[in-house]
Amino acid sequence: MSFQTTEVIQRLWETFLRDQLANLAPEQRQQFEVQFEQRFEQLLQGAANSNNGRDGFLDMIGFGDKGPVDFEDISYPYVQPDFDDSVVPSQLHAAAELYFIYQHERMKVFQVVEVLQRLFRLGKMRIQRGPGARGLYLLEKWKPLRYTLRDRMVAYRRAFNYGNSQAPAGAIVNKNFHRQLVGFMVAVSHYFRDLLIGEVIRGGQLIDQRPFGSVATIQRLGIDLRYALDRSTYGNIFSLSMEVGHYLRTVLQLLDAPDIKKSFDANTKWDVIEIVSNRYLGGIAEPSQRAKMAESGRRLLQFIADNDFKTALDPILFQSTIRPLGPHAEAWIAAYRMTPDGRGFAGVTPALKDAVGQRPQGLRVVA
Repeated sequence: MSFQTTEVIQRLWETFLRDQLANLAPEQRQQFEVQFEQRFEQLLQGAANSNNGRDGFLDMIGFGDKGPVDFEDISYPYVQPDFDDSVVPSQLHAAAELYFIYQHERMKVFQVVEVLQRLFRLGKMRIQRGPGARGLYLLEKWKPLRYTLRDRMVAYRRAFNYGNSQAPAGAIVNKNFHRQLVGFMVAVSHYFRDLLIGEVIRGGQLIDQRPFGSVATIQRLGIDLRYALDRSTYGNIFSLSMEVGHYLRTVLQLLDAPDIKKSFDANTKWDVIEIVSNRYLGGIAEPSQRAKMAESGRRLLQFIADNDFKTALDPILFQSTIRPLGPHAEAWIAAYRMTPDGRGFAGVTPALKDAVGQRPQGLRVVA
């Protein structure tokens, strides 16, 4: 289809769209707006592919079957936008699990297990034949965790730019991860705070269905965060997150063994982690905040991995999809502000302005 014909179709389509929407009741327009937009994209794509996609360029340089042709007779050069879809979902899911693992690393879970293995080997724990003793024996015998602390720290540095480990030469480091993650959290939180205001002051028939929050801000930050994670998690990130994730699950079950809890006069595995950290590792590392950041952070990163962030998405559908994530974003922010890293957090609104390039004067971004 020629470029001139495509232009005529576009003009006629806009006229057709206005006429059709004007004849629909307000409650019915929302059902057809997205469908009309999708149909328009299909028409443009079909017009570009009507000549097998390559005749347009050949016609421009005069190598086509018709020889040199006028511009209005050249086919429409429609390019399918696919940048937002060019990610590897498995890498993004691995990054979500790696973030969960990182927070437990900060909670000193792996160090606590190493201390227990040393105490068991030296005979400084009053356990003998219980499930905890057998679990420590199996860990010592088989050494299931092949990835050392250095391997894990390099992975955290590559994927999140966390820690002081030296990144391998030539590897891509996700330097903006923390800023983008905080920005996405505050965007989701701000969206639901604005939505709450909209629900409080609504007064019309349709206002209760129209969110005040900006869908575009969440989509933009989500796409940026997803792209940066995708390009920085090649290599062993997937295998590392799978192996260390299974190991973490195993050691958390081990720490909940009754003989290990009894040896430290503890009621839960978290009491064991706290007692061992205070006694042998120089102090506890905010387990309450880190546990919530691990849970909510992983859930938000999983949402980013599975969402395609379509530009023409119905805002009401988006609102229903993202609604369960609002409490997770608020919980992550509340926990983050109580950690040493987050004490410089300036608040949701200033952090959101910084995330979208409107840095308030005097704002300090904590990485």
